[in-house]
Amino acid sequence: MNHCDHDTGCHSLCIGAPAPDFTAPAYQKESVEHKISLSDYKGKWVLLFFYPLDFTFVCPTELIELGKMREEFEKHNCQILSVSVDSVFSHEGWAKADERIAKLGFPMLSDMTKELSYDYGVLHEDGMSLRGAFLIDPDGKLQSMTINNLDVGRNPKELLRTLKAFQTGELCPVSWDEGEKTLGKAD
Repeated sequence: MNHCDHDTGCHSLCIGAPAPDFTAPAYQKESVEHKISLSDYKGKWVLLFFYPLDFTFVCPTELIELGKMREEFEKHNCQILSVSVDSVFSHEGWAKADERIAKLGFPMLSDMTKELSYDYGVLHEDGMSLRGAFLIDPDGKLQSMTINNLDVGRNPKELLRTLKAFQTGELCPVSWDEGEKTLGKAD
Protein backbone atom coordinates (compact mmCIF):
# COMPACT_ATOMS: atom_id res chain seq x y z
CA MET A 1 0.00 0.00 0.00
CA ASN A 2 1.31 3.47 -0.87
CA HIS A 3 1.17 6.18 1.75
CA CYS A 4 1.44 9.29 -0.40
CA ASP A 5 -0.22 12.52 0.62
CA HIS A 6 -1.32 14.17 -2.60
CA ASP A 7 -3.16 16.97 -0.77
CA THR A 8 -0.12 18.74 0.66
CA GLY A 9 0.53 20.85 -2.43
CA CYS A 10 4.05 19.43 -2.47
CA HIS A 11 5.03 17.34 -5.49
CA SER A 12 5.83 13.82 -4.34
CA LEU A 13 6.70 10.44 -5.78
CA CYS A 14 5.45 7.23 -4.27
CA ILE A 15 7.79 4.34 -3.58
CA GLY A 16 6.25 1.17 -5.01
CA ALA A 17 4.12 3.10 -7.52
CA PRO A 18 4.82 3.45 -11.25
CA ALA A 19 7.69 5.84 -11.95
CA PRO A 20 6.76 8.77 -14.18
CA ASP A 21 7.34 7.79 -17.81
CA PHE A 22 9.27 10.14 -20.06
CA THR A 23 10.72 10.56 -23.50
CA ALA A 24 13.77 12.81 -23.75
CA PRO A 25 16.50 13.64 -26.24
CA ALA A 26 19.75 11.86 -25.44
CA TYR A 27 23.43 12.06 -26.24
CA GLN A 28 25.24 8.74 -26.53
CA LYS A 29 28.17 7.38 -28.50
CA GLU A 30 28.80 10.65 -30.33
CA SER A 31 25.15 10.94 -31.40
CA VAL A 32 22.55 13.58 -30.52
CA GLU A 33 19.99 12.13 -32.91
CA HIS A 34 17.85 9.91 -30.72
CA LYS A 35 15.29 9.99 -27.93
CA ILE A 36 14.98 7.64 -24.99
CA SER A 37 11.88 6.65 -23.04
CA LEU A 38 11.67 4.92 -19.69
CA SER A 39 9.39 2.37 -21.35
CA ASP A 40 12.32 1.39 -23.65
CA TYR A 41 13.77 -0.41 -20.63
CA LYS A 42 10.76 -2.46 -19.52
CA GLY A 43 12.12 -5.72 -18.14
CA LYS A 44 15.34 -4.04 -16.89
CA TRP A 45 16.21 -2.09 -13.80
CA VAL A 46 16.95 1.59 -14.42
CA LEU A 47 19.13 3.93 -12.40
CA LEU A 48 17.84 7.40 -13.32
CA PHE A 49 20.64 9.70 -12.22
CA PHE A 50 19.99 13.47 -12.18
CA TYR A 51 22.88 15.91 -11.88
CA PRO A 52 22.86 19.75 -11.90
CA LEU A 53 24.89 20.81 -14.94
CA ASP A 54 27.59 19.85 -17.44
CA PHE A 55 31.07 21.41 -17.07
CA THR A 56 30.88 21.68 -13.27
CA PHE A 57 32.92 20.40 -10.33
CA VAL A 58 31.06 17.67 -8.41
CA CYS A 59 29.05 16.29 -11.35
CA PRO A 60 31.99 14.79 -13.26
CA THR A 61 33.22 13.00 -10.13
CA GLU A 62 29.85 11.24 -9.86
CA LEU A 63 29.45 10.49 -13.56
CA ILE A 64 33.01 9.23 -14.00
CA GLU A 65 32.64 6.88 -11.01
CA LEU A 66 29.33 5.62 -12.45
CA GLY A 67 31.05 5.12 -15.80
CA LYS A 68 33.71 2.99 -14.13
CA MET A 69 30.95 0.90 -12.52
CA ARG A 70 28.67 0.73 -15.59
CA GLU A 71 29.53 -2.89 -16.42
CA GLU A 72 28.77 -3.95 -12.85
CA PHE A 73 25.33 -2.30 -13.07
CA GLU A 74 24.77 -3.95 -16.48
CA LYS A 75 25.75 -7.33 -15.01
CA HIS A 76 22.81 -6.81 -12.65
CA ASN A 77 20.38 -5.99 -15.49
CA CYS A 78 20.43 -2.26 -14.74
CA GLN A 79 20.66 0.55 -17.29
CA ILE A 80 22.11 3.86 -16.11
CA LEU A 81 20.49 6.99 -17.55
CA SER A 82 21.98 10.33 -16.54
CA VAL A 83 19.90 13.51 -16.79
CA SER A 84 20.56 17.24 -16.59
CA VAL A 85 18.81 20.36 -17.86
CA ASP A 86 21.60 20.88 -20.40
CA SER A 87 21.05 20.35 -24.13
CA VAL A 88 22.31 17.26 -25.94
CA PHE A 89 24.76 19.63 -27.67
CA SER A 90 26.15 20.65 -24.28
CA HIS A 91 26.53 16.95 -23.38
CA GLU A 92 28.32 16.41 -26.69
CA GLY A 93 30.62 19.39 -26.10
CA TRP A 94 31.46 18.14 -22.61
CA ALA A 95 32.25 14.67 -23.95
CA LYS A 96 34.50 16.18 -26.64
CA ALA A 97 36.28 18.31 -24.03
CA ASP A 98 36.75 15.52 -21.47
CA GLU A 99 37.56 11.98 -22.62
CA ARG A 100 36.42 10.59 -19.25
CA ILE A 101 32.90 11.87 -20.00
CA ALA A 102 33.16 10.51 -23.55
CA LYS A 103 33.85 7.03 -22.10
CA LEU A 104 30.84 6.89 -19.74
CA GLY A 105 29.03 4.33 -21.89
CA PHE A 106 25.51 5.32 -20.85
CA PRO A 107 23.04 7.86 -22.29
CA MET A 108 23.03 11.47 -21.12
CA LEU A 109 19.45 12.75 -21.32
CA SER A 110 18.54 16.38 -21.91
CA ASP A 111 15.79 17.89 -19.79
CA MET A 112 15.73 21.40 -21.23
CA THR A 113 11.94 21.59 -20.68
CA LYS A 114 12.58 20.72 -17.01
CA GLU A 115 9.50 18.48 -17.05
CA LEU A 116 11.49 15.37 -16.15
CA SER A 117 13.16 17.14 -13.21
CA TYR A 118 9.78 18.42 -12.06
CA ASP A 119 8.09 15.02 -12.40
CA TYR A 120 10.82 13.41 -10.27
CA GLY A 121 10.79 16.20 -7.67
CA VAL A 122 14.38 17.35 -8.25
CA LEU A 123 13.85 20.73 -9.97
CA HIS A 124 15.87 23.30 -8.02
CA GLU A 125 14.56 26.85 -7.70
CA ASP A 126 17.53 28.02 -9.84
CA GLY A 127 16.29 25.89 -12.76
CA MET A 128 18.80 23.04 -12.56
CA SER A 129 18.32 19.54 -11.19
CA LEU A 130 19.19 18.51 -7.66
CA ARG A 131 21.28 15.35 -7.29
CA GLY A 132 18.57 12.69 -7.52
CA ALA A 133 19.12 8.95 -7.93
CA PHE A 134 16.08 6.75 -8.62
CA LEU A 135 16.02 2.95 -8.87
CA ILE A 136 13.16 1.75 -11.03
CA ASP A 137 12.37 -1.97 -11.21
CA PRO A 138 11.73 -4.02 -14.39
CA ASP A 139 7.97 -3.41 -14.03
CA GLY A 140 8.50 0.37 -14.03
CA LYS A 141 7.89 0.82 -10.29
CA LEU A 142 9.96 3.20 -8.20
CA GLN A 143 11.85 1.22 -5.55
CA SER A 144 14.35 3.76 -4.18
CA MET A 145 15.15 7.44 -4.33
CA THR A 146 17.96 9.52 -2.93
CA ILE A 147 18.03 13.29 -3.37
CA ASN A 148 20.93 15.48 -2.32
CA ASN A 149 21.27 19.24 -2.50
CA LEU A 150 23.69 20.67 -5.05
CA ASP A 151 26.92 20.59 -3.02
CA VAL A 152 27.24 16.89 -2.12
CA GLY A 153 27.68 13.99 -4.54
CA ARG A 154 26.20 10.52 -4.17
CA ASN A 155 27.98 7.22 -3.67
CA PRO A 156 27.60 4.94 -6.72
CA LYS A 157 28.78 1.96 -4.64
CA GLU A 158 25.83 2.45 -2.30
CA LEU A 159 23.46 2.71 -5.28
CA LEU A 160 24.79 -0.62 -6.58
CA ARG A 161 24.51 -2.22 -3.13
CA THR A 162 20.90 -1.03 -2.89
CA LEU A 163 20.13 -2.43 -6.35
CA LYS A 164 21.56 -5.83 -5.40
CA ALA A 165 19.56 -5.83 -2.16
CA PHE A 166 16.28 -5.19 -4.00
CA GLN A 167 17.13 -7.91 -6.48
CA THR A 168 17.29 -10.53 -3.73
CA GLY A 169 13.54 -10.18 -3.21
CA GLU A 170 14.21 -10.64 0.49
CA LEU A 171 14.51 -8.57 3.64
CA CYS A 172 18.04 -7.13 3.84
CA PRO A 173 19.49 -5.80 7.10
CA VAL A 174 21.55 -2.65 7.50
CA SER A 175 24.78 -2.62 5.46
CA TRP A 176 23.82 -5.91 3.76
CA ASP A 177 26.02 -6.70 0.77
CA GLU A 178 25.98 -9.34 -1.93
CA GLY A 179 26.83 -12.80 -0.60
CA GLU A 180 25.73 -12.03 2.95
CA LYS A 181 22.79 -13.63 4.71
CA THR A 182 19.40 -11.98 4.26
CA LEU A 183 16.57 -12.07 6.77
CA GLY A 184 14.35 -14.18 4.51
CA LYS A 185 11.29 -13.43 2.46
CA ALA A 186 9.22 -10.33 3.17
CA ASP A 187 5.92 -12.24 2.95
